[in-house]
Amino acid sequence: MGKNVLITGGTGFIGRYLTGKLLEKGYTVSILTRNSRPNTDKITYYNWDVTSQKIDETAVQNADYIIHLAGENITEKRWSSKRKEAIIDSRVQSTQLIHDVLQKHNKKLEAFVSASAIGYYGAVDGEGICTEATLPANDFIGKVCQEWEKSVDLITGLGIRTVKIRTGLVLGKNEGILKKLKSFFKRGLGSVLGSGKQYVPWIHIHDLSMMYIEAIENNKMTGPYNATINDSTTNLIFCRALANSYGYLLWLPKTPAFLIRLCFGEMAVVVLTGRRVSSDKIKKQGFEFQYKNLNSTLKKCRD
Repeated sequence: MGKNVLITGGTGFIGRYLTGKLLEKGYTVSILTRNSRPNTDKITYYNWDVTSQKIDETAVQNADYIIHLAGENITEKRWSSKRKEAIIDSRVQSTQLIHDVLQKHNKKLEAFVSASAIGYYGAVDGEGICTEATLPANDFIGKVCQEWEKSVDLITGLGIRTVKIRTGLVLGKNEGILKKLKSFFKRGLGSVLGSGKQYVPWIHIHDLSMMYIEAIENNKMTGPYNATINDSTTNLIFCRALANSYGYLLWLPKTPAFLIRLCFGEMAVVVLTGRRVSSDKIKKQGFEFQYKNLNSTLKKCRD
């Protein structure tokens, strides 16, 4: 039997795809979930509730690796003070819960790999290229990622190799952001957001999943790694390519920034700002991206 990978957030977009890739490579997979699910021949489900700090400790005890994806969706609801608190707590408290079980049982994983985000560098614009050594931002998104990554350092303190995957915009067929945009772009109603000059670092779900697998298999990997294609894609370039994948040219005027802010409040910075991000560090580990061209990637993601 293959080594066991425990995934938190395993029932989401990234988790489902990653699970499939792990199974293909001969790993067994366990998933921590809030909702009870029947086990299958290939996947074992365990329950946890981060809010009440409850977890089936067997899941952690049986794991060789943990991939930690769980956290409240940062763009699901407007950012009230309560919502901001929930976004941070869902990441920090879930990591703390796993840490406590590992410490209690003196469990030595082979690796702990956590999701993070390029939001670490802030919801700001800029021409400079962010590397893993770039200082974090002081805005809300930057704070979320800083607190998220600091909680992972608790796992490092247990003598476990830890890796943090700072992810950009994840593209997949009828999933994630493309699922939300499809209803507009498929009908010829796509539009550039704000100035269109903001950068949109992106990665295909296949490459992201393989990066997680690389992180558990490559013992030299430790610390943060950017998970994006460094191709200087802007919102204008992205929207043009997405419209082209549906066979038309953009014709509607840009959606004004003030209107986006009116609709989404402070959360609008997620789509109205963006920075360039380097992926050189992961490439130096020998990792090769399979999806490098935005136009062909979007066409493959189209349903």
